[in-house]
Amino acid sequence: MNTADLGRRVGVPSTALFTDQYELTMVQAALRAGTADRHSVFEAFTRRLPEGRRYGVVAGTGRVLDAVENFHFDDEMIGFLRQQEIVDEPTLEWLAGYRFSGDVWGYPEGEVYFPGSPILRVEGTFAECVLLETVILSILNHDSAIAAAASRMSAAAGGRRLIEMGARRTHELSAVASARAAYVGGFDATSDLAAGFRWAIPTVGTSAHAFTLLHDTERDAFRAQVDSLGRGTTLLVDTYDVTEAVRAAVEIAGPELGAVRIDSGDLLLVAHRVRQQLDELGATNTKIVVTSDLDEYAIASLAAAPVDAYGVGTQLVTGSGHPTCSMVYKLVARAGSGEPDAPLVPVAKKSLGAKASKGGRKWAARRTDEHGVAEAEVVGTGPVPEALADRQLLVELVRDGEVVAREPLDAVRDRHVAARATLPMSAIQLSRGEAVIPTEYV
Repeated sequence: MNTADLGRRVGVPSTALFTDQYELTMVQAALRAGTADRHSVFEAFTRRLPEGRRYGVVAGTGRVLDAVENFHFDDEMIGFLRQQEIVDEPTLEWLAGYRFSGDVWGYPEGEVYFPGSPILRVEGTFAECVLLETVILSILNHDSAIAAAASRMSAAAGGRRLIEMGARRTHELSAVASARAAYVGGFDATSDLAAGFRWAIPTVGTSAHAFTLLHDTERDAFRAQVDSLGRGTTLLVDTYDVTEAVRAAVEIAGPELGAVRIDSGDLLLVAHRVRQQLDELGATNTKIVVTSDLDEYAIASLAAAPVDAYGVGTQLVTGSGHPTCSMVYKLVARAGSGEPDAPLVPVAKKSLGAKASKGGRKWAARRTDEHGVAEAEVVGTGPVPEALADRQLLVELVRDGEVVAREPLDAVRDRHVAARATLPMSAIQLSRGEAVIPTEYV
């Protein structure tokens, strides 16, 4: 069963109250004014990347599709809105029958993005589109932030295995979303079973220091774990003395010992010493896993160490310093009336400073050089230049309210690897910098 099938089987509860009150009051006012049915185009984008980052990663699209599909108001929700006098009775009646019936286009999940990239485009009536603003942004901003951090860590790891283990460092629902986003960004497994169940992400885990402390001796703990989980298990060797623990681990499990985990100390120094000791004891195939508040910089600093896998928690699930992507959801075009054939009129916020936006329904394409390396993100509202016709980025996600583009997470993960590989090499540098390619408006 692929991850898309699993997502549909598990299901998602109604997302209709994952919203801000002003979205409902705007619907009420638009219904009274007769403008609620005007065909409208909203776009999600970011005006800038988080400080120092060179590219963004689109993540959460699959969860957005679930959220849109499950956005409906049940009797209990309508009762709550009525009791709290949030909106009037005609609006409650309209909400009771709400189902999104419009279209959604967007960058495919796993793709990279840049300032101004129209990451998601939502079209339909004003009323049905404006209701989706908060739930869409909450998913995209969170998941894309985690995926961007994961991508940087993946690049720094240089092909070594990465394990997401941050569930205890964030909200329990965020933990599941974070594991999914981390997988998109290049992680290989998660410790969170809910994420494994919901999204079919590989799960791993063996024991903590508490298991060693439970037993009278470290040897007793190792023996119990090996007896239960087999010689291929991972033994945690830094509860007491690392050298003694490694010796005991190999004596008990033999050279078939799967791995040892180091969770404290000077990881670079300790990893070298443990590798030498394992080899001397004949456990040449035993892997070394390191944990302990890692981020992309710590991972990069261990590039020369004999480390086989990294376990990352806090820094990953908090976006490694950037827990949001500052994406916004703006009306960029709307019809002059509610008539089905009324032409679209570009609209845009004209605020002073950095909050101004560009109107019009947009397309996006990525121009590359003769070697296939990205040169620019090209965004426009008119005809697509012939040279960019086969490089357009937006794909159809929802048609007439029906989801048409669910896909397994492994495909999304592979897409991200491929997309990142087309960027200039400086994209994966950890030093602070501007977006690795410019955004050009035509």
